[in-house]
Amino acid sequence: MSASQIHAGIAAAGGLTVGGLFRQQVRLDGGRMALEAGGRRFTYAALNERVNRLAHTLSGLGITRGERIAILAENRLEYLELELAAAKLGAIVACQNWRQSDAELAYCITLAEPELALVSERYAATLARLDLAVPRTLVLGRDYEAALARASAAELPEVAEPEDGLIILYTSGTTGLPKGALISHRAMVARSMVSLIDGGLFPERTFVAWAPCFHMVSTDHLLAAMMHGGKAIILDGFDPAGLVEIVAREAIGWLQLMPATVGRMIAELKSAGIRPKGVAVTGAMADLVPRHEIAEITTLLQAPFRNTFGSTETGSAPGSRGLIPVGVVPERLSKRQSSFCAIRLVDADDREVANGEPGEVAFRGPTLFSGYWRAPEANAEDFRGGWFHMGDLLRRNADGSLDFVDRRKYLIKSGGENIYPAEIERVLLASPRIADAVVVRRADPRWGEVPVAFVVRRDPALTADEVVALCRGQIAGYKLPKAVRFITDAELPRSTTGKVKRHDLEALLKEPPAADAT
Repeated sequence: MSASQIHAGIAAAGGLTVGGLFRQQVRLDGGRMALEAGGRRFTYAALNERVNRLAHTLSGLGITRGERIAILAENRLEYLELELAAAKLGAIVACQNWRQSDAELAYCITLAEPELALVSERYAATLARLDLAVPRTLVLGRDYEAALARASAAELPEVAEPEDGLIILYTSGTTGLPKGALISHRAMVARSMVSLIDGGLFPERTFVAWAPCFHMVSTDHLLAAMMHGGKAIILDGFDPAGLVEIVAREAIGWLQLMPATVGRMIAELKSAGIRPKGVAVTGAMADLVPRHEIAEITTLLQAPFRNTFGSTETGSAPGSRGLIPVGVVPERLSKRQSSFCAIRLVDADDREVANGEPGEVAFRGPTLFSGYWRAPEANAEDFRGGWFHMGDLLRRNADGSLDFVDRRKYLIKSGGENIYPAEIERVLLASPRIADAVVVRRADPRWGEVPVAFVVRRDPALTADEVVALCRGQIAGYKLPKAVRFITDAELPRSTTGKVKRHDLEALLKEPPAADAT
C-alpha cells in the first residue's frame, strides 16, 4: 500500500458524515420514533426506507456526488428526506427561500446550477413562471410518491466525505444579490456537537421545526436530531396553537422562538392555559426581543432564554452559550463564547483590539461553512488571513463576556431575517424617478428592526406609496420599506469621502416626518 493510500485511509477513518451518522442511528434503534410531519409518524427504520428509495430515485436521474438539487417547498416530510438522501449520495441541496421575489429566486436557483428541482404543489406555479433551464423537475406529492414506490429500499454505498458540501443556504448580499453559503458534512456534524455541549440540542427531547427549512435553525437542528437519535416534529410554519398543543404533550429540548413570534406565543399560552410538559430552553436573538417579553415567556414555559449570537455561516457559534434565567428582565445581554471555536476582535487592519474596545469578529472553528458558492471575491475578502470575518463588531469585557456593538457591514435584522440596504437600494436606484436612495434600519417592537428608505426625488410628483410599489415584486415582502422619507441631496449627511452616514439618517427618524414623507 502506498503512502498516499495509507494517508487517505487514516483521513477517512477520522471523518464522519451526516448520512453515515443517520444510518448508524437506524442500526442502533430502528424502532425509535424519529419524525412527525403532516399527521404522519415515522420510526428511524421507516424514515430510512423512504430516504433510501429517494436516494435510488435521485441516482437513477443521474444525480451524483457534488451535483446540486434545488428544493422550493414549505416545511414538510420530503424536505428532510431530500437532505438525508443527498447526504448519502454526496449531493448538495440548494434550499430556496420562497419568501423571495421571482427575480431573487431565479438568481439563487441559477447560481446553484441544479440538475434537478424538487417543488411542492404550493410553489409549482412559481417555479414554472421562472422558466429556468433546470434539466428535471419532480413535484412533491403524487409524482414523488410514485417515484419512491418504484425504487429500491436497499442501502447505498457511502460515497460522501466530511468536506463535501451538503446544504446551500442563502444569505442577503452586501451588493444587493443573495449569496449561497455552502455547508459541509463536517460543519453540520460539528454544529450538532457544539449544540449538544452548549445546551441547544437535547436528543432525549423533541425538536420542533416550524421555522422555514431554508434557514439554518431548522435544517441544522433537524439533521442534528437525526444524527443523535432524537425525535423531530415538522410544522408548516409558525402556528401558535399547534406549538402550544405540542408543548403540552411533548418534552421539548429547544423551543425556538424568533423575536417576532415571542409576543404571539405568550398570548397563545395565556389563552390556552396549558401546563408545559417540560421545555429545556427557549428563544433566540435576545437583543431583538423586548426584555419584558423575555421574562414573561420564560415564566410561562419555566425555561431559560437562549442569548444567542451566530450566523448561517458559523452556526450557533460564536456566542450562544449564555442563558437568561426564568422570570428575569435582563439588564445586560452580554454573550458567552460558544465551545470549540476561536475568535479574535480586530480593527480595520486586522490587528487584535484590547478588552473594552470594539472590534470585528474573526472566527475559526469546525462549525464554519465552506465559503460562498461561486463568489471568489467575497471569499477572498471574508476569509483573509485564515479567519472568517463576520462583519459584526463586538466588545470583550474583562470577565470574557461579549457585547454586541454594531455591524461593520450595515445590516438590518428583521424578525430573524437579514436585510442588506443594497438589496432595496438597487431596485429604487433603477427608477428614473429617483435621483438617490439610502435605506436604514428603524427599531420596531414586533420585528426588532425594519427598513426605512430616504429618497431624493427626480420626479417631484413621486409619492411614498409609489416608492414602495417600485419594490413590490422585485424583492421579498419582508424587505419592503416600512416607511419612506423624502429628502434633498444636500440634506443627505455625508462623510468627507462622500459616503452617506447611515447612523445620522437613523437619528432623523426620531424627528416627526413631513406631511408627504410616509
